[in-house]
Amino acid sequence: MAEAVRHDKTARQLRLLSDALDSGRLGPVRRLINTLAPAEIGNLLESLPPGKRVVVWGLVDAEDDGEVLVHVGDEVRESLLADMDPDEIIAAVEDLDIDDLADLVEDLPDTVIDEVLKSMDRENRERLEQVLSYPEDTAGRLMNPDVVTVRADVNVDVVLRYLRLRGELPDHTDHLFVVSRRRQYLGRLSLASLVTHDDSTPINRLIDDEQPAIDVQETAEEVARQFSDHDWVSAPVVDDNNILLGRITIDDVVDIIREQAEHQALGAAGLDEDEDLFSPVRRAVRGRLLWLGINLCTAFLAAGVIGQFEGTLEKIVALAVLMPIVAGMGGNAGTQVLTLMVRGLALGQVGASNAKVLLWKEVRVALINGLLLGSIVGLVAFVWFREWQLSLVIGAALTINLCAAALAGVLVPLTLKRMNIDPALAGGVVLTTVTDVTGFLCFLGLATLVLLH
Repeated sequence: MAEAVRHDKTARQLRLLSDALDSGRLGPVRRLINTLAPAEIGNLLESLPPGKRVVVWGLVDAEDDGEVLVHVGDEVRESLLADMDPDEIIAAVEDLDIDDLADLVEDLPDTVIDEVLKSMDRENRERLEQVLSYPEDTAGRLMNPDVVTVRADVNVDVVLRYLRLRGELPDHTDHLFVVSRRRQYLGRLSLASLVTHDDSTPINRLIDDEQPAIDVQETAEEVARQFSDHDWVSAPVVDDNNILLGRITIDDVVDIIREQAEHQALGAAGLDEDEDLFSPVRRAVRGRLLWLGINLCTAFLAAGVIGQFEGTLEKIVALAVLMPIVAGMGGNAGTQVLTLMVRGLALGQVGASNAKVLLWKEVRVALINGLLLGSIVGLVAFVWFREWQLSLVIGAALTINLCAAALAGVLVPLTLKRMNIDPALAGGVVLTTVTDVTGFLCFLGLATLVLLH
């Protein structure tokens, strides 16, 4: 429900924005843009064709430029940066958090990167270099080194005076992190505990040591899973020696979950989640041609199977009418299983320990569905063509293909995962090949055996 409301709001904003731009009235556009959060502005920019996008981007408050750049896809970001001069880029990114700047800095021109680094003080420059030293999609790359720490051997009064002296806290600060003299992580201290206890209370009595720290090399997927499982707002990040390096906050995790969802949805179609909706035709063709070419090869493979039964098709025209049903039903059934598997693998719910149980369950589901649907299709085929042998053939072929689809839906993503190939990206192509080839081979093979002998 909330997602539908958000989509309706975006559509309404886009319509108002387009109407104002078409009329040439930039005042209403500027007022609308300035009422939106940076993420909303980024979403609207991605929804606009290049011409209107340039106009709207020029009307965005300069103070929001950096945050907006963080919230758009790579291709859109590249186009926006191309319309900015170096001084504008430097001004846009100078107030970003270190983790957001790390996401953005590698997309900047080399000359601008040098100027950005020169504009930073030594401490923040070292923090940025530290974050950039970790691989992408790891906790180290996600973390923000700006973290508030306290010692266990002081009282509440000391911590409160320190916080007042500091003046402000980083966004999404729900806990302070307690460390030793060597900056080793000991636990966390909630702000609620801090303000509800007497000033003389020792901090070591208020430490919550139940929250585990996240290893700096942990994958982004695992980080998102832990936040989801434990309802964290923030979490500490440590190295192999338990030294506190920084923290990850819920806003970064929401971005990870959103990117994972987009990757699964678009990857199944062979698309890049960072592709600009209005990317140039040449770039879009180049990005999609590879997977379309692979699909074409698999289509020729299926066509080759059909060609082996050319004589059968010439004698029994009804087979050509019914043939798409077998392949189509197998493809749909396989896609259902594949989607569940890709989701399970992404969430860490599927592995070697439960793969056999899951495979047996899906085969039984496919067998029951195959028998039920095969009976229905067989009955329709009998009413249509008045041949009971044809009804048996299509019913059996449909049942076999649904079982094959279940097997492929489970085994293909597991195999691709073991080969370090993204199941969300390649699974659909392999699955379609299996269901098409198996469906045609079973249906036409059984028809040749039963109807022509």
